[in-house]
Amino acid sequence: MILVTGGTGFIGRALVRHLAESGHQVRILLRPSPRTPNLPLKVPVEVAVASLNDERGLRAAMHGVDVVYHMAGGEGQGGRANLMAVDIEGTRNLVRAAADARIQRLFYLSHLDADRASAFPVLKAKGIAEESIRQSGVPHTILRASILFGPQDNFTTGLAMLLALAPGFLPLPGRGKTLLQPLWVEDMVTCLIWALDMPDTINQTFEVGGGEYFSLSQITELVMDVIKKRRALRAWPNPYMRALTVILEMAFPHFPASVFWMDYLAVNRTCAVDTVQRIFGLMPARFATHIDYLRGVNWYREFLRSLFIRHA
Repeated sequence: MILVTGGTGFIGRALVRHLAESGHQVRILLRPSPRTPNLPLKVPVEVAVASLNDERGLRAAMHGVDVVYHMAGGEGQGGRANLMAVDIEGTRNLVRAAADARIQRLFYLSHLDADRASAFPVLKAKGIAEESIRQSGVPHTILRASILFGPQDNFTTGLAMLLALAPGFLPLPGRGKTLLQPLWVEDMVTCLIWALDMPDTINQTFEVGGGEYFSLSQITELVMDVIKKRRALRAWPNPYMRALTVILEMAFPHFPASVFWMDYLAVNRTCAVDTVQRIFGLMPARFATHIDYLRGVNWYREFLRSLFIRHA
């Protein structure tokens, strides 16, 4: 039995689907909520309801479990995120329960540049979470991923929404020169699953990313080509971009850009381009040929729809 935290998120849904298709029994950890969970459609799964701050509930959720995939994180909540409760304390509770349950393997999806000494809150929280896992004694594999893309990713879809909302021009942080290394979510999930059968990945940390480097402005141009919306790209100083983002997040809690997004784009986020191929024997998908899911969508309407659904 495999337990997945964050199984209703962008990456978690793809992971759960692939695990089920591979014949694994899957159990999703759901935090208590009055909202209907966004479970993967037509995928047979078990459900355990417990928060990451409920150690007793976590122990119950791990009954009969051999492997844990820890995908849950707080950054998706933007400025309202409680990184201490979810990423730091939540991971500590999870690994304590995993140690007590004698879990055979724990996988953790982290970020490039995760470091407890980082000045960026998300990367600092991920770095502290990584340390908790390493010190737990539970056999583990940590994958530090570059930015991921795919349907409902909040990266390319967020860019598409911003372009639809932009009044003729779109300001970009860092003059749009920040280098990124987008990795197709299906490739990320494949690496996570193949690592199950790779004993040499136990108790190791790997940095994984796509096979190409792009500047933020190049990525934005590619998204504009697909969604057929042209906007002039303007370079704005990072302090101005941060201030504007904070204001927009306060006005629209689910605005497609967040202060954490600004942090991520503050410096280059890259690793060796051959990591996925060298470690996992997988050739990463090319970014430009895998963003057709953006085509033919009314992104302005999707933005309004997301606000309505999430506040319902």
